[in-house]
Amino acid sequence: MALFSTFIRLTRPRRLHRLFRRLTLLGSVVATGVNKEVPPSLAHTLNHAARTDTPTLLASMHAHPEGLTDNEAAAIRIHAGHNEIEQEKPPSAWLHIWHSYRNPFNLLLTLLALVSYVTGDMKATIVISSMIILSTVLRFWQESKSNQAADKLKAMVSNTATVLRRNLVAPAPISPAKRTEIPIKQLVPGDITLLSAGDMIPADCRVLFAKDLFISQSAMTGESLPVEKYAQLSTPTINNPLDLDNILFMGTNVISGSATALVITTGKHTYFGALAERVVSIDRAPTAFQQGVSRVSWLLIRFMFIMVPIVFLLNGYTKGDWLEAMLFAISVAVGLTPEMLPMIVTSTLAKGAVKLSQQKVIVKRLDAIQNFGAMDVLCTDKTGTLTQDKIVLAQHIDVHGAVSADVLTYAYLNSYYQTGLKNLLDVAVLENVAIAHNLQITQQYRKIDEIPFDFHRRRMSVVVSARDDHHELICKGAIEEILNICTHVQQGDEQHSITPAILADIAQLTTKMNSDGLRVVAVAVKATPTTQDNYSLADETELTLIGFIAFLDPPKESTAPALAALKAHGIHVKVLTGDNELVTRKVCHDVGLPITGVLLGTQIETMSDVQLAQAVEQNNLYAKLSPIHKERIVRALKANGHVVGFMGDGINDAPALHAADIGISVDSAVDIAKEAADIILLERSLMVLEQGVIEGRKTFINMLKYIKMTASSNFGNVFSVLIASAFLPFLPMLPLHLLVQNLLYDFSQIAIPFDNVDEELLKQPQHWQPNEISRFMLFFGPISSIFDVTTFALLWFVFSTNSPEHQTLFQSGWFIEGLLSQTLIVQMIRTRKIPFIQSRPSGLLLFMSSAVVAIGLFIVMGPIAHYFKLQALPLSYFPYLIAILLSYMGLTQLMKSYYTRRYGWQ
Repeated sequence: MALFSTFIRLTRPRRLHRLFRRLTLLGSVVATGVNKEVPPSLAHTLNHAARTDTPTLLASMHAHPEGLTDNEAAAIRIHAGHNEIEQEKPPSAWLHIWHSYRNPFNLLLTLLALVSYVTGDMKATIVISSMIILSTVLRFWQESKSNQAADKLKAMVSNTATVLRRNLVAPAPISPAKRTEIPIKQLVPGDITLLSAGDMIPADCRVLFAKDLFISQSAMTGESLPVEKYAQLSTPTINNPLDLDNILFMGTNVISGSATALVITTGKHTYFGALAERVVSIDRAPTAFQQGVSRVSWLLIRFMFIMVPIVFLLNGYTKGDWLEAMLFAISVAVGLTPEMLPMIVTSTLAKGAVKLSQQKVIVKRLDAIQNFGAMDVLCTDKTGTLTQDKIVLAQHIDVHGAVSADVLTYAYLNSYYQTGLKNLLDVAVLENVAIAHNLQITQQYRKIDEIPFDFHRRRMSVVVSARDDHHELICKGAIEEILNICTHVQQGDEQHSITPAILADIAQLTTKMNSDGLRVVAVAVKATPTTQDNYSLADETELTLIGFIAFLDPPKESTAPALAALKAHGIHVKVLTGDNELVTRKVCHDVGLPITGVLLGTQIETMSDVQLAQAVEQNNLYAKLSPIHKERIVRALKANGHVVGFMGDGINDAPALHAADIGISVDSAVDIAKEAADIILLERSLMVLEQGVIEGRKTFINMLKYIKMTASSNFGNVFSVLIASAFLPFLPMLPLHLLVQNLLYDFSQIAIPFDNVDEELLKQPQHWQPNEISRFMLFFGPISSIFDVTTFALLWFVFSTNSPEHQTLFQSGWFIEGLLSQTLIVQMIRTRKIPFIQSRPSGLLLFMSSAVVAIGLFIVMGPIAHYFKLQALPLSYFPYLIAILLSYMGLTQLMKSYYTRRYGWQ
């Protein structure tokens, strides 16, 4: 995959994540032999930190329980460096130039240049060297510009860490410790970092405090189950760093719970940094697009290896000059080499990424652009995508539907004191309570403990105390999950056991609210003794249901037109949500999304993969889903042949983002969701997404234009050369002529990435079809040969260039006809319509094509013709030339119409 080494350089902002993905390939090795993988000094550091008591460890690292000051952190950063992995740094300029040069086509051209030099053909050597330099310099220049653009894009979506910063001049009543968000790269050893569900671990850390902290280390160990971490080392005899249950490792992520941790090592000194060097050479599997471009590239190379010897033997046998035949064959080989392909692919993708950034779409992985254009199914959440993402608390009621201040107070306490990831529902509750009431509530209650949220329970609890005689456990979550742990309901001042009749009344009440588009959350409480300080899941039993809080998330005004635009562009939208079916139905109705079928998470649980593959084609609304349900749906759609995009921003979306062909997240998403995504939206809107899809299709279509032009043109040229070699007593063109012609043709194609695209091609997903390239090449390649042979006949019979003495005139005539027809084919094949009339090229492409035609005519008709062993053509030749070119255009247009009717046009 030498052709695509540039993709890695162009996606520097996410090298860390890509490297970390590669660690999964070493999971078994790491898990069974860590100390062989980690430098002894690092293993010693981690083991020492795990076993040292907190005060001693803080003192040894010159840290403080309330965090470092800004000055202390800056001083440490000078010595420790930024929190970055070595492999994230861009290559040096010389190494970058080498990478830009190092592809099969340039290496082949270099070999041909050496052969030309050895045989004494200096002009050919100079021209071939010029082609190599042009290809390399253009690629280097494009990548340098793209890297600079990538750095700017990186700043837009950079992840941050929450740390404590100590203010030495804070007044006495105010805590000197202040929560501060800083870029992860600025983290230093000794920092105190605060972690909650959804956070990426920003460095190797020692846990100081943990509450139900579960960490996913699957990328390191290969283990799919999360690992619980504690503040104290449970087994002092452990030596394996990964088994230390009070050490957190850079790049892993928090599944649930919360923690306060001390940063031990950063950047290349972390466990991940040590492993990165061992896995840097392991690349992700090539995409269908990468495989397709490579297949076309090697098809052309194999075609060259077959045809060039034939040209050599044919000319050597018929002309008797084997040296000249060899030089001519080398020139044909150069003409068949698509040396501009890497540069065209690179510049097209880079230009597409920059253009997408202007549409508020940040591309993390360049080859995802092709999948963006090919996407035909978009799976998306409801909240924030179809809706305004501005949730407001609409109701706080008891079990009978009456307004209840107690329900609001308990919901507020739950949201206020929980330290995990505060979602939009928590924010809505906190914003609903007046500031004065807020102060009154928080002064009356103090926090005792909490049981964090997780996606299995779908609820979370806090324990508070207002009086010293008892504690109150307040639980808030999904209705079904809360009812499962409740034994009583609060009715006025009395508590009653839950009966089937009460459950029926509750179901009727909540169903009505759901039908009105309200998202309903249940609130329950339980009194516990003051002797208990630590609480766990086992305490979430025998609660009393006190009521409900209901939220409204109105649909976005832009959603309906965006859905219509996506449908018009061949993209089917499917809604995947953990929310209630009735709420989601109401939202879909309001935004004009017809529901073809509904599938619930409980139904998916019982389905086999075969059954699910059938179900995903019939349904477009999926409710009450868990993270594994979303992932299964995405994989089922992919197995059915769809190119699937998944848009999500939560912890529960990460598996589906990984599984999708193109993962889409937003800049406000949790860290793990942004890391799993291929594309980041700076604005959470389907309209922005639709604009991105269009730009992705433009990028793909322009790349395809070059591949089609190169394949068909090269194929036709070989036929012409074979025919001329068989029947002419001299070479149809000198090696120098072929080389100059090819150099000019390459020059004209530089502007292809910036060409216009026909609107109708943007209306349907664009899939990579390798067989289409071969058919296109065989179909359109021979057309040019027809008019090449016509030109041969014209020069032979009309202008009497039928002997070696007149070969210069013949070669000049074919040089002009070949150059103009090749340049013309760029305009003809770029569209299925009539060029210049129904479809206009970009100004830059038209200028480049015109410039090449002018240069070619000047070479032949100007004062330097003799230098190229050419001569000026008689003016009487040009009416014939115009007629040939117009006929060529006419026949090509007819064949395009036939080809489009039979095979379609991509």
